[in-house]
Amino acid sequence: MAKVLMKGNQAIALAAVNAGLDAFFGYPITPQNEVPEYLSKYLAERGKIFVQAESEVAAINMVYGAAGAGARVMTSSSSVGIALKQEGISYIAGAELPALIVSVMRAGPGLGGISPSQADYFQATRGGGNGDYHVVVLAPESIQETVDLIKQGFDIADQYRNPVMVLVDGLIGQMMESVDMDKPVKKRHLEPKTYATTGTKNHPGRNIINSLGLDPLYLEQHNYHLRDKYREIIKHETQVELINMEKADYVIVAYGTMARISRSAIESLKEKGINVGMIRPITLWPYPKKAFDLIPKDCKGILVTEMSMGQMLDDVLISNKGRHQIAFYGRPGGIVPEPEEVVDAILNYDKWVVEQ
Repeated sequence: MAKVLMKGNQAIALAAVNAGLDAFFGYPITPQNEVPEYLSKYLAERGKIFVQAESEVAAINMVYGAAGAGARVMTSSSSVGIALKQEGISYIAGAELPALIVSVMRAGPGLGGISPSQADYFQATRGGGNGDYHVVVLAPESIQETVDLIKQGFDIADQYRNPVMVLVDGLIGQMMESVDMDKPVKKRHLEPKTYATTGTKNHPGRNIINSLGLDPLYLEQHNYHLRDKYREIIKHETQVELINMEKADYVIVAYGTMARISRSAIESLKEKGINVGMIRPITLWPYPKKAFDLIPKDCKGILVTEMSMGQMLDDVLISNKGRHQIAFYGRPGGIVPEPEEVVDAILNYDKWVVEQ
């Protein structure tokens, strides 16, 4: 298939269908409304399941049920909608079920606005649900990478029996780019879903799926089991792109749309004789902490830039281990910075330095 010019939200929907999506459950909220709109068409054409639920809470519990029945299942929402789904996401993680969650971030807090933002980093990487659980969080910077990571995300979810979130901001959802839907992704060996509640045809006894553990000793062992699984995910699934790091005077840390903006800033700074590298996390959880070991010892400092008040900044502070000075430049509330602002933040670096 040749490259096709496509809007981000449409590409998200088509990528999910091409990845073998069996069922979608969701509820409309801007700026991701086109995702369920397109899926209602694509899934119906293929005899698959689309349900617009009565609420976000209902939708995520339908995802839980369908995943338990062995379906390849997905939901999508934005910010406040994802907040309402957090209890169900914790249930899905606790029950060890695979599901893909697409979050198209809008500005907050509260109802906020529909402009693009990166203010849901904490929501995605820390989780708003209860208990010791993690969601794998993938953060693309382009529509093509969004398509690729959606395909990967379904497979990662199945391989580890864990929810996976693809986190994009509203700009990626609403802009248009050329996309190759047939671009191959990493092949994985996926085991049959013998845990699914599909009857006893292929195994003796019943499959019972829940996240209830009233016996503290059982629940403790379950949490240890989840910990071991998360360690495997950290070991094998951490993804990062390193740009121009070898002789960097400064290193920018950015993800998603801010990484694209920072690329332009790096080119402008190069013309001024300033060599700037970039660490671009592709997985926000697990976070690529080891990438910070590769920052040159004589680097003058790290600049974290986000469309928020500074949420990824916490992970950078942890990963840096006090080795380099850190500055932060961000725009909250739905304001998308220009590359010139990032250039200015490097040129006036001392103005933006944060306490460690």
